[in-house]
Amino acid sequence: MTAAHAEEVLAVYRLGIDEGDATFETRTPAWAEFDAARLTEHRFVALRDSVQTPATPPARPEATGAADTKGVAAARVGHVLGWVAASAVSDRCAYAGVVEHSVYVHPAARGRGVARALLQRLVASTEAAGIWTIQSGVFPENEASLALHRSVGFRVIGTRERIGRHHGVWRDVVLLERRSPVIP
Repeated sequence: MTAAHAEEVLAVYRLGIDEGDATFETRTPAWAEFDAARLTEHRFVALRDSVQTPATPPARPEATGAADTKGVAAARVGHVLGWVAASAVSDRCAYAGVVEHSVYVHPAARGRGVARALLQRLVASTEAAGIWTIQSGVFPENEASLALHRSVGFRVIGTRERIGRHHGVWRDVVLLERRSPVIP
């Protein structure tokens, strides 16, 4: 994911925000704010030209900063199907191997393996970097996201009840984590 993908990444994010069950956020940030909050080496996009039909292999997420000019050009003409990005959970050294992530897929691209491919790419990049835990908070109403996370090795840690207000309503959040089996 690079600045070349910014407009479409933020548009996919906006769609998730508008649906109401993906995030507490109510506005789309400017690219500079979004970019600064995410780890450069652990964010990826899935591009339309790399996704086939449901019977064929899933999306091939493009690496951050990839020198794939085809992917960059594609991003400019409406090809970002989804994205995944990780952020540090703390600047304390004890939590150096723990990140939090978000994954968003355009509604028209759901059910085609895009989110699974993105999460698998994130798992690979974080494990290669020595990160031992990926965590996420998901609204309990977002059953598709909960099922997706379980299918790629995340487990439910618990439910944070009435953790925040969203449009004036208290919301619960299910805390999920994936502990790497390859990081000692």
